[in-house]
Formats: sequence, C-alpha cells, structure tokens
Amino acid sequence: MATCATTTNKKSVCVVGAGMSGLAVARELRREGLAVTVMEQRSDVGGQWLYDDRRADAGDQLGVTAPVKVHSSMYASVRLIGPRECMGFSDFQFVPRPGRDARRFPAHREMYCYLKDFCAAFRLAGVVRLNTKVVRVAMASSPEARGGDVKWKVRSVRVELDGGERVAVEEVFDAVVVANGHYSQPRLPSIKGLEVWRRRQLHSHSYRVPDPFRGEVVVVVGCGESGLDIATELCGVAKEIHLATKSMEDATSPPPVVSKLLSNHADIHLHPPVDRLCSDGTVAFADDVVVAADTVIYCTGYTYSIPFLDTAGLVTVDVDHVGPLYEHTFPPALAPSLSFVGIPMAVFAPWFFEAQARWIALVLTGKAALPPETEMMAAVEEGRRAMDIAGVPVKHTHFIPNGVKPQEVWEFVYRHSDLPRMEDWKVELFTTSNLKNAMEDREAYRDRDDDSESVREGVRRWGRVAGAQYEAALAAAGRGDDHAHAHHDDAGVAAVRKKQPLLPAPCQFSTLNGATPQKI
Repeated sequence: MATCATTTNKKSVCVVGAGMSGLAVARELRREGLAVTVMEQRSDVGGQWLYDDRRADAGDQLGVTAPVKVHSSMYASVRLIGPRECMGFSDFQFVPRPGRDARRFPAHREMYCYLKDFCAAFRLAGVVRLNTKVVRVAMASSPEARGGDVKWKVRSVRVELDGGERVAVEEVFDAVVVANGHYSQPRLPSIKGLEVWRRRQLHSHSYRVPDPFRGEVVVVVGCGESGLDIATELCGVAKEIHLATKSMEDATSPPPVVSKLLSNHADIHLHPPVDRLCSDGTVAFADDVVVAADTVIYCTGYTYSIPFLDTAGLVTVDVDHVGPLYEHTFPPALAPSLSFVGIPMAVFAPWFFEAQARWIALVLTGKAALPPETEMMAAVEEGRRAMDIAGVPVKHTHFIPNGVKPQEVWEFVYRHSDLPRMEDWKVELFTTSNLKNAMEDREAYRDRDDDSESVREGVRRWGRVAGAQYEAALAAAGRGDDHAHAHHDDAGVAAVRKKQPLLPAPCQFSTLNGATPQKI
C-alpha cells in the first residue's frame, strides 16, 4: 500500500462523491480557500445523473450484495419530477441551453449536462479524482479525540476499465465530507418465497428499458415514483402489469394519482401487498388473488449505505437513517471534522445541498461556530422525541418536511447559510406544477402550460438574469479567472450580457437513444 501525507498548509478536506451534493461541497470549500480533494469511483462526475445502461450487476439483479457494482439507478425514460426553475444552484441556475432539452421537466441527461457545466464554470475538474473508489475512512487520531481535533485516514483504490482495482493509497485529511448519495443500494421487502422463487426478479435499480419484458406478465411491487413510472412504461409492451401497493385505501383515495392511472390503462391491475411467491411461479396477494407471473420488479426504495466509514461506533448507518446527526449534517462527537451532505430527502436539490455545503465550509474555516457537543446531542434527541410524539417513523428521520416542522425545507437554508430566499413565484410554481398538477394528472403534468401571470413574469425575468449569470460563469472559466472563489455580481452579469460570447457547453445536445426524449 502506498502512503501519501498531506503537505499543504491549508486545511485539507476529502469529499467522497462527485455527484450533485459532492460538487456543491467542492465549490463551497474552494471558495473558502480550503484544500479540496474529491474522490469519485466512476469515470465522470454527475452521480446518479451519469446514466449507466448496464441493467444490473452480473448475477445480482436484486442488488443483494453491498455495495452494488453499478452505482446509477437511473432508467432511460426518467424525466425530472421538479421544475427546472426550482432545481438549480443559487448563482448558477438550471436555465435552458441552446441545442439541449429546454423543457421545464427535462430528461435526465439534461441534469447531467447541467452538472458538467457547473463543474466547468467553477473549475472543479482539477480537484476531482475520477475512477477513485474510497474503501475506508477511519480516524487517524486517538480514540479520545473529538470534533475538530480528529484527523482522518482515507484509503482509496484506482478503478480500472475492466472493474479491477489497483494498489490502495492512504492519505490523511483534516476533515471528510461524505456525499456518496443514497439511491444506489436497493431496499428489498420481506416476502415469503423471495429467496427461492425461480423466475425473474429484479429491483428497480436494475431496470433500464421496457423491451426485455415484452409479452410478459409483470408484477410491480410499490406505488412510489419508480413503481408508477415503470408500470406505465410497461403498458403496451408487457402482456399484463399487476401493481402491488402497501395500502389499497391510500392508493384509491384522493388525490386520484393511482385511480387515474388505472382508468387510463386497462392492462394495469391494482392489488394489495404480495403475500408470497410460490414455487410454481405464481404470485399470491394478500386478498388471495393468485397471478402466474414471469417477472417481479421491486420498486421499494433504497437504503443508506456508507460501507467505507469506520467511526468506532460514534456514527451508525442504518438502512433508513444515519445518526446521530445534528441538523442532518454533523455528528456531534466528530463535528466539524466529519460531516454529511445529501442525507435528507424531499428537499429542493441542489439548493438544500448548497446550503449544507456553505454551512460546512463556514464552520471549517471558523467563520461560523457549532454548539457544544452536548447541546448538539440534546437537539438530536429532542428532535427524535418530537417525531415519536407526532407518530413519525424512524424511516422518515431524514424526510423533510416530516410533519414536525413543515417549513424546515426552507428554514434550514435560511438558518444555516446566506443564500437568497426562494422567490415567491418559484414557491408557487413548485406548489402548482410539482404538487397540485402532478396529483391531478401524473402522466401529463410535466407538459402543462397553465402558469399564473406572476409565475410567467418570474420565469421571464429568471431567463434573462439567470441566463446571463450562466454565461458569465462559463465565460470567466474560459478566461481562466479564479471564478470559484467569488460570487457573481450584477455588474459582471451585465458586462457579460453585453460583451462576452457564449462559451460552448461541455455537454452538447443528446436525445434518449438517438430519439426524442420520452414522455411518461
């Protein structure tokens, strides 16, 4: 094993993962003058948004082995479920680009291209080590060390094109930020017969396109986003689709998401939970209905998985939560030298992650202070008690809002960063386009054009200002300006709008499989 020592006088920080959250962290840490190293196991940045057409780990379509070998869970037809106007960094908005997918809810590749542009605009490529897999993160200090006194040993291996791993390298860092995502390791249900059923079973992590299921009878377990997406996409391809839900009452009650889907597609049949998988290839549901199935697809979500992290028991990574974490970010006993970005769910991404990253950067440079360890731990415990009283299960620990603090998705950002407040028209747009419209017509809401006048005016203004801001960032990067360390100013945006040419985007137009991006 080769051993490398940190030689810079700057505080050194290792960021694990170069997806959306990892890139947000890298940018903020660099802005504060910290020495940043981002380790990414794949061959490019983007995380989940870097589409991988491999349908499964060889021989493990259920994703039982941890960690999975194929990181991305993206299927080919995915379109964003949130409007692009609400899904950008505060000073580098997700504006439509010439020659690319300009829809409000674009296909997944557009988000990948946007992250590539972000990486180029803030010159992050120089701090990202691609094809570098982190295999162990452990305390380099004595077990008695706490908080900022802890240093970290990070062991990584080089990932070869054939999947092989070369000699390990171990380095010591002043701090580590874990940003490896939580949509890769499948969560499987507990169903009798699952381990011995001989017909095809896979988790949605391994699903990519509908063609392999042509003419089959398919059971889809789960009525979340991926379950409804996949069931809809199989219509006209599979012979029959049987959709199993946890609760028939919830699935058939208002809002009419599932009911409308069933009325639009006669080949989708709704069932209560699967009771058992039988040796003769049939699937028995809780209401005693039995279906002879060719394939079962589990759309049952993902677990938190951080297999490389060793904190001597000070941080526990469970299937549905990581803890204890103060404000979903800092473990009290190890803060600020260890932190996590991207753990929360149901947030505005990357806006929320940007706020977490900003907070971490300010704390690591001493510009912001955390409460004492005892106070942070007390806050964590009080938060858990409040959730218990409200009946919020542990699996929703990081679901924001979780019923205890419904405004937390906004208030966290305002409490821990200096990011600008989300404009009212964006809040209205999200509430209408992403909530009300999606509930009314899940299959068509992405292509509706019924904005209020206040939203239309907001979008027009956003296109002008944010578009110029985007060009300013790319132009500055093209000139070699040290853009990563400065926020944009209005004068700079105005100057670019008048004088600077548009820099060619690193990611040019590409449609899904060479065709028009799919609607689902």
